[in-house]
Amino acid sequence: MTEHRYTLTLSCPDRVGIVAAVSGFVAQHGGFIVEASYHTDLETQRFFMRQEIRADSLPFDAAELRSHFAPLAEKFHMTWRVSDSAVKKRVVLLVSKQDHCLNDLLHRWRSGELEIDVPCVISNHEDLRGFVEWHGIPFICVDMPNNDEPGKAAAFDRIAVLFEQHRGDCMVLARFMQIVPPDLCACYAGRIINIHHSFLPSFAGARPYHQAYHRGVKLIGATCHYVSDELDAGPIIEQDTTRIDHGDTVEDMVRYGKDIEKNVLARGLRYHIEDRVLICGNKTIVFR
Repeated sequence: MTEHRYTLTLSCPDRVGIVAAVSGFVAQHGGFIVEASYHTDLETQRFFMRQEIRADSLPFDAAELRSHFAPLAEKFHMTWRVSDSAVKKRVVLLVSKQDHCLNDLLHRWRSGELEIDVPCVISNHEDLRGFVEWHGIPFICVDMPNNDEPGKAAAFDRIAVLFEQHRGDCMVLARFMQIVPPDLCACYAGRIINIHHSFLPSFAGARPYHQAYHRGVKLIGATCHYVSDELDAGPIIEQDTTRIDHGDTVEDMVRYGKDIEKNVLARGLRYHIEDRVLICGNKTIVFR
């Protein structure tokens, strides 16, 4: 996206007049809406909206837009936000030893395909330090004991401190093979994105390709989702699959899966940074 835009996202109890009120507010200030999406969740009777507005069509900046919009949002009991395309999201990447997702995201970042800032990469191993530092990105290794729960808690406390110090907007677990503790999940709800190497809810937890092989499935996949305190059960952002057959080994499935994982994670992250994902309970509304 090269044009400077403000993106307004909101959800509220559904009722007559929401679209008219919001569109009227934008029009009242001379705003030019270039993209608009709407959805009502029938189960919860909650309304979701996303609008992109040309920044140069409004007589004020993003901060003033928020100030002017606040009374309308209060009237409709909205949960809402305004983001500015000129301000890149700061994405902190977490990784263990496998580098395929990290490599793909950094390639997309360097090429400008993902318009983000990457202030640092955090890992519980030293293996990828040289690769990350070659990109000019700080690499921080946080020791993660295998079975020492107090030690693990301290390690995740350190990760939270680093995330705050680097002013992170979003944390991406790019095959970070550790379980995030519940307090961190709650603190950054809707801001921690994980890639799981199965088509959830099938084969949650460890070694999903091995689980799939022994079950004899004909499709394997990957899932990009927000992290919650229940393992691999957070709101799903994006998924994809590929077909396999009886002749494929576990090693084949892992190889096929890596391609799916990196593509699904890249798409899910893109939807997130472009404010296309709104959470509805344990589901998501994704305005592609």
